[in-house]
Amino acid sequence: MKFLRLLTLTLLPAIAAAPGMHAAPATLADFQAVAAQAHLQLVLPVYPTTPDEVRQQVAAAIKQADAGLAVLAAQDMTKLTFESTFGAYDTITAGVTNADQIIGTVAQSNPDKAVRDAANDEELKLQEWGVALDYREDLYRPLKTFADSKPALDREQQRLVDDQMLSFRRAGLALAPAAKAEVESLRKDLAGLSTQFAVNINEARAPVDFTAAELAGVPQSFLDSPGVRQPDGRYRVMANITWHVQTVGESADNPETRRRLSIARNQLAQGTNTAVLSKLVVLRADIAHRLGYATWADYRVEDRMAKTGAAAVKFEEDLVTGLQPKFDAELETLRQLKVAQTGQADAKLDSWDINYYTNRLKKQKYAVDAEALRVYFPYQASLEGMFAIYQKIFGLKYTAIAAPYVWAPGVQLYVVQDAATGTPMGAFYLDMFPREGKFNHFACFGQKTGGLLPDGRYDLPVEALLCNFPAPSADRPSLLKHGDVETLFHEFGHVMHGILSRSRFAGQGSFTVPRDFVEAPSQMLENWVWDKAVLDTFAADYRDPAKKIPAETIAAMVAARQATEGFFTRRQLAIGLLDLGLHTLSEDAAWQADVVKLVNDTTARVSVAPPPGTFWAAYIGHLAGYDAGYYGYLWAKVMAIDMASEFKKAPGGFLDEKVGRRLRDEVYGKGNTRDVGESVEKFLGRPRSQEPFLEYVGIKK
Repeated sequence: MKFLRLLTLTLLPAIAAAPGMHAAPATLADFQAVAAQAHLQLVLPVYPTTPDEVRQQVAAAIKQADAGLAVLAAQDMTKLTFESTFGAYDTITAGVTNADQIIGTVAQSNPDKAVRDAANDEELKLQEWGVALDYREDLYRPLKTFADSKPALDREQQRLVDDQMLSFRRAGLALAPAAKAEVESLRKDLAGLSTQFAVNINEARAPVDFTAAELAGVPQSFLDSPGVRQPDGRYRVMANITWHVQTVGESADNPETRRRLSIARNQLAQGTNTAVLSKLVVLRADIAHRLGYATWADYRVEDRMAKTGAAAVKFEEDLVTGLQPKFDAELETLRQLKVAQTGQADAKLDSWDINYYTNRLKKQKYAVDAEALRVYFPYQASLEGMFAIYQKIFGLKYTAIAAPYVWAPGVQLYVVQDAATGTPMGAFYLDMFPREGKFNHFACFGQKTGGLLPDGRYDLPVEALLCNFPAPSADRPSLLKHGDVETLFHEFGHVMHGILSRSRFAGQGSFTVPRDFVEAPSQMLENWVWDKAVLDTFAADYRDPAKKIPAETIAAMVAARQATEGFFTRRQLAIGLLDLGLHTLSEDAAWQADVVKLVNDTTARVSVAPPPGTFWAAYIGHLAGYDAGYYGYLWAKVMAIDMASEFKKAPGGFLDEKVGRRLRDEVYGKGNTRDVGESVEKFLGRPRSQEPFLEYVGIKK
């Protein structure tokens, strides 16, 4: 079984909550009645609120699944049908996947630590149950028997059969009993370590206090933010809160301030996760070897678009090489800014200088002041503006309703309908501001996967966004950076992918697509926030809504982005290659590996050397879940930029409804019911191309 969280590409901040965009109907029951008339089911997840409820809910989900699987295993082997084998297996396991998604959300968002701790414990039980499922011979026999009979199936049924049989092979069911039992045990250990890695990241805290003088250059709006000013007159910057780090790193004139904060950020979870990551690398290599793969990367990438670890490495290294001249030129430009400021001709550009001088470059050369641009992006207007855009291009309508239950104050619930027919499509939650104990990045958390029920009704999907945008202060609204808005468009793209997928089988839903494609549909939508026609629909000075962002400013923003795109892309490549470096080790090499040296050396080669004495990989959550898969962000982005180019050349530009509907039908709606490469090319109407991506990063032919 596969459990998935979708984290943002940029690892930037995110956003808050929004009142209804439509007045009525206002109740869940109204939408459920409409859904029932269309032979649909709109049922929200039930969230446990106490540790006992967490444990009871998980126990009930496992008990129900075990009962269904017992029936599947005990059936007459001469009367097997698709519905009694692979169809039943998909339905039963989808129930446990949904339970895991609910418990995972509770673990990452509930304000009560006791509830979060119980959810983390129970999530591990669900993961172990999923691992054990892959080794149940009593289930494997009827499924294999039916598959071997070569029945006449339609395309989606055959794809489900083929994917599940591949999953069994990859789990090691062809191994001898003793070897198979060892792999099963090791995979359970792996699930536990992966959960611990994520918990350590979520619990990492690093307050760093500074004087007002040490924060010279930092915007007053930050200094006035809730929780920053301390009783002793100093200012507390939380190195584990991304927008804190970004704001101070970009604006603090004192290099020592930037250095201290950078070290604190890059040491997050170092004390707890360095050893955990070492164990993960060894354990993964061991499992891969036992399953007949040379490396963990080869095992993980086999069912993705890249197919092999070597192909993933080549893709990344080719980009490293292709970007080298632009990367070098960008860093030298930033270094010259430091030379000019310090008067030292041999000034060295340190890692904690990058964001600061990038910000100065944007201000000086391109007249782009990221802080000044915040006034155009009040959270509420940005959220509602994005809603209006997505509703237009996808042909949808969102309605805020009263949620039967929310896990924290401010969490909101919306129902999505098809605009033309009024048919409900699903629902989503928004949990958008930071709080103690909450997941501290930005991600779409699936809550319930859509799929066809045994009675023929379609069970509608439910999604949730967990984000951490700057909270409003006493005297002004939450104001977003342009990068925050880009993150919002990206993450909500995942919500759209989840809501719009219409696969019959849960095992072919939107987020079951190959990992090196799953980010593409949302990455594509980042392009919208660089277009004036799009921005003019919602971006306005909150003090004077008649003021829009001037065209020359947007052009300068694009030029400024391209001026630093080489560095940004190389940073992504550094994560991808350190990830692959850890996971293309043979079993023997993994035992000998110094993970800190491997990570820091790769970072220094591909990007900029991290601060001495730090280990930033300890805080890269992707290494437990996206392991051997981070390359997929750029793999997907090449396709995302290619897809976005279809809007760019359309009559309606990024607001073109015909292209939007084609995207909805051919990519989002298809989920994993067919090869995603085919879906992309059907949308494009042509073969895929890298040319739009090269233009995007500023490399002209």
